Amino acid sequence: MKAVVFHKPKDIRVETVEDPQLEDSRDAIIRVTSTAICGSDLHIYNGMVPQPRPMVMGHEFMGIVEEVGKDVRNLKQGDRVVVPFPIACGHCHFCNMELPVHCENSNHKTYGPEGEIIKGKGAGGALYGYTDLYGGYNGGQAEYARILYADYSPRKVPDILTDEQALFLTDIFPTGWSAVDWANMKGGETVAVFGCGPVGIMAQKAAWLKGAARVIGVDIQEYRLAAARMAANSETINAKDVNPVEVIRSLTNGYGADVCIDAVGMEADRTVMEKVVNVLQAEKGSMKVLEYCLDAVRRGGVVSVVGVYGSPYDNFPLYKWFDKGIKLVGGQAFVQRYIDQLLAFVVEGKVKLDDIISHTVPLADASAMYDIFNNKEDNCVKVVLKPQT
Repeated sequence: MKAVVFHKPKDIRVETVEDPQLEDSRDAIIRVTSTAICGSDLHIYNGMVPQPRPMVMGHEFMGIVEEVGKDVRNLKQGDRVVVPFPIACGHCHFCNMELPVHCENSNHKTYGPEGEIIKGKGAGGALYGYTDLYGGYNGGQAEYARILYADYSPRKVPDILTDEQALFLTDIFPTGWSAVDWANMKGGETVAVFGCGPVGIMAQKAAWLKGAARVIGVDIQEYRLAAARMAANSETINAKDVNPVEVIRSLTNGYGADVCIDAVGMEADRTVMEKVVNVLQAEKGSMKVLEYCLDAVRRGGVVSVVGVYGSPYDNFPLYKWFDKGIKLVGGQAFVQRYIDQLLAFVVEGKVKLDDIISHTVPLADASAMYDIFNNKEDNCVKVVLKPQT
């Protein structure tokens, strides 16, 4: 089959690889009909999250069931399914707590309690196509994919939905929803989302669904701000032109936003000097956006982090967190916890997910699209790949 294979930073190729096979009685094999490039994939592409060997990329994918193991009784050949990005068994200590990204059975390579991911040990549960650190399983940017624990995670997609309407239930909509849900909103809040990429826009959509009175999107790319205005009906701030913290305070009587969401993570835009400092301090990327959030949130407010961080930072403003009494939450989305509710929202027309797609291309064009997406060219907001084209 054809698949998108990572070889080294900036070197991703569409190649012929072996077809996946059933390896466990709870496995399924699907023919992938749609898959997407995620901003998190760029962390691997740019070498921010290391991967020492070739690996099939992709954790946002869906398709048609081709084959199931003998213990998979909820799916059959021909079923159309969407696949959550965390690989979770469904019955361990953490799965029983509805914390699938912490599944203790899926990541046999590096799982543990430490969370010492920069040392290559103590990571959480496995993820599709997301390095040996998170299980080393091939992903779904391919013509076919092996689904683990297929009796637990995949969800059938109603025929009334197109692939494009359902695909982002794999990751970015549940991730945006998680960022807002963790804030325990009561309704009437001002929510500021730093980052107007796919996850940031989904967080803005989720904020409205959770009863926000005001939603503000912050970015430095005008085309992404335009996408936020169009798809999420948000107010926007271009942080290249103004200080976003000062603007947010001016819009909230000097207090700051009730909820600030970091949907950027460690690959925030940096100056040359900031990059030099990062190298000297052995840091990967920047926590600039997190600092913005801590500044822009009101006293007693919530900062929710769904942008990826993979490095310690010497200058974390612990004093500010303490003085302002900020609730700081973050991590990877609990997709299996939320997906049924979010699928119902899509079916009922309460939310539209496919309006952020800027590029739909054959799988064969994946290498070029990684480059375009990474370099923020051609007004690229979200890329969908079609393996069967």
